[in-house]
Amino acid sequence: MRVSALRALMLGLALALAWSSVASGQTLKPYKDELFAYPGVLSEEGGGAYKVVDYSEARDIDRRDEVPERRVRGKYVSLSVRKVQKDLALKTESGATIRHFAVGKTEGARFIVLYLHGQGGSRKQGVDDFSFGGNFNRIKNLAVANGGLYLTSDFPDFGGGGVAAVSALIEYYATKSPGAPVIVACGSMGGQLCWGLASNPVSKRLGGLLLLGSLWDDTFKKSPAFKRKLPVFFGHGSRDNVFPIERQEAFFRSLGPNYPARFVRFETGTHGTPIRMTDWREVLNWMLAQ
Repeated sequence: MRVSALRALMLGLALALAWSSVASGQTLKPYKDELFAYPGVLSEEGGGAYKVVDYSEARDIDRRDEVPERRVRGKYVSLSVRKVQKDLALKTESGATIRHFAVGKTEGARFIVLYLHGQGGSRKQGVDDFSFGGNFNRIKNLAVANGGLYLTSDFPDFGGGGVAAVSALIEYYATKSPGAPVIVACGSMGGQLCWGLASNPVSKRLGGLLLLGSLWDDTFKKSPAFKRKLPVFFGHGSRDNVFPIERQEAFFRSLGPNYPARFVRFETGTHGTPIRMTDWREVLNWMLAQ
């Protein structure tokens, strides 16, 4: 066997082992867990499927941020990931251009996490190291440290055009990392894209959905993603004045006790609280173990 062929075989075996370790539930290495873990669980049901988490603006914004809601204190971030962060543009077959950031391994990734912003946002929100309490910096570091890829994208709208653009982006990177589960996190209005992807052919690439302060969609129960029991996480503030928590909780419960879904209710939290407070490592470890 030629040396080049042997190297290719060894690389293939290494990637296969890495992907199988993710699929078998290997946990992601910690990153500042003591700072980002939930500050306190007030109650829980269903073995942790539903949790009520303590939230305090005085503690979780005023004491955590150097400039409230603008700049988190330095101990919450590590900026070394910026050296593997790229601002890119993908040209699709239809001629569209999808601007996006990629952080980590653009080929041979163990897993892929894609963040989709809400109304008025852009791809830049998902790579802002200092806003939302440093939580975007954490997911960037978790992806890089564990051989993954983190993406955050622009898209033309929250309807069919947006779903088509995001699907093309997912297909492109999933092809470069065969077997890597693609986990999509949708903030606020971006949830329409999450639900749209669940009914799209690209749903076969998905490893999970995160709805962060977002909306519900009863048509999900007729989707291919629902039929194959795609894991879904809901994070919601109890004082969300955009999407009432009662509606989202009711939707979560309507999925049934045997569906792989989890709900974290941030008590007294508002619309943006889940983006700031969701424990990325806990959620990803759960989804990758499914």
